Amino acid sequence: MKERRKGKFMFIFLCIFVFVCSLGIGIISKIVIQPDWPKRYSVEFTDEIGKVYKDISYGEEKANKFDLYLPADYSKKNYGLVVYLHAGGFTQGDKEDDLKMLAWLCSKGYVAAGINYTLRNETNDKSVLSQSNEIKEAIPKVIEVAEKYGYHIDEMAIAGGSAGHTLAMIYAYRDASSSPVPVKLLFGAVGPSSFYAEDWDIYGFDRNTDESKEAAANLFGIMGGVKLTPEMIRDGSYLERLKPISAVMWINKDTVPSVVAYGKYDKVQPFKGSQRLLKAYKKYNVDYKYFECSHSGHGLQNDNQIYKEYMEAVEEYLDKYMIVKR
Repeated sequence: MKERRKGKFMFIFLCIFVFVCSLGIGIISKIVIQPDWPKRYSVEFTDEIGKVYKDISYGEEKANKFDLYLPADYSKKNYGLVVYLHAGGFTQGDKEDDLKMLAWLCSKGYVAAGINYTLRNETNDKSVLSQSNEIKEAIPKVIEVAEKYGYHIDEMAIAGGSAGHTLAMIYAYRDASSSPVPVKLLFGAVGPSSFYAEDWDIYGFDRNTDESKEAAANLFGIMGGVKLTPEMIRDGSYLERLKPISAVMWINKDTVPSVVAYGKYDKVQPFKGSQRLLKAYKKYNVDYKYFECSHSGHGLQNDNQIYKEYMEAVEEYLDKYMIVKR
C-alpha cells in the first residue's frame, strides 16, 4: 500500500513538473532555430521607428509592469494598440523576450505593449486565472498611458506565444466585452485553450485510473486557481470551475477574428485541445485561420513553411482588421 501511494504521488508530481517545465522550454526552440525569413518580423528598435517607455506600473504586484512602444509618427488622430504577451509556461519569461516582435508591430504604425504578469513559483499560489485577471487590469492602464503621450487608442488586438497565447485568448474571448476599446483580432501559437481531461492524453489524463484523475485534479486545479478533486474529474463537474481559464468555452458568434498555429506532435499542450478550438471556430462562424504544423511539437520548429504562412496570415489580418490610419 505504501509503495502504491508513493507511485501515485510520483505520477502526479511528474505530470505537473513536465508541464510547467516543457511549456516554458518548448517555445524557446522556435526562437533559437530560425531560417532567414523571420527576420522580416524581428525588427531592431531605433529612434526612426519610435520610442519605448519601460517598466510602467499597472498594479500592486512587483511584476505588474509593461513596456509601451510608440510609433515615431504621432500626427494621427487615432492609433491601434497591439498587446503581445510573453511565453514561459506561466512560471517564467519576460516582456523583454518579445522586444523584436514588439518593435516590428510598432514599425507597422501600431502602439505596441508587452505586459508582465506575476509568475507562479514555489512561494506563491498564482495561477492562469490570477494572471489573466492581471492582464485584464493592465489593459486600461496601457491605454491611459498611451493617451497621456498623445496617442489616442480606438481599437486593439491581443496576441502571444504559448502561455502568452492562452492569456491573450482569455482576454479576447472572455473579457472583450469589458475592454475599454473594441478588440478586433487575436493571434498566437501553441497556447492551451481548454482543459477537457480526455484531450490531455499526453499526460495520461484520459486513463480511467485513480492516479490519472488525481493528477488531472492537481494540475488543472493549480492552473485554474481552484480546488478540484478526482471525483470532479470523474463526473465532469470540474469543467465549469475551469471555465474562467478555458478560452474555448467563451467562443460565440461575436468572437473576434483569430489566427492560430499548433503542432500536431506537441507533448506540452494537447493537440486534441486545438482541434476542439478549431471546431468552435467553425461552429460559430468565426473568421479564423488555423495552421497545423504536422511535423512539429510545441516549438513548431519542423514546419518553417507553415509557420511562415502563419506569420503572413497575421500580417494579412492585421492589415484587414487593424488598419493603420494614414
